[in-house]
Amino acid sequence: MPVKKKDYNYNYAFLFYDVNEKRVQKVFKVCKKYLSHFQYSVFRGEMTPSKLIRLRNDLEKIIDKDEDFVCIIKLMNENVFGEEIIGCSKRSTGEELII
Repeated sequence: MPVKKKDYNYNYAFLFYDVNEKRVQKVFKVCKKYLSHFQYSVFRGEMTPSKLIRLRNDLEKIIDKDEDFVCIIKLMNENVFGEEIIGCSKRSTGEELII
């Protein structure tokens, strides 16, 4: 008996950010334009390559790459994903203090 192929969404993205208070509302509005608001500074939803390019371009016009952090997790299938960071990625999370 043939195994039924599962339907996976290969074009999906998660986005989260930590930006200066002065730019939060602008970044929020751009993210809301392309993705669904999930929680605080987290968004998710279907993503096409052209939509991703427009999202990235809109965000790059707003953020300060030396001060702000935006991460886009791109899901291409159930086993592979890509991570893209726009802006500074050296943020202390406190994890280095955990033994």
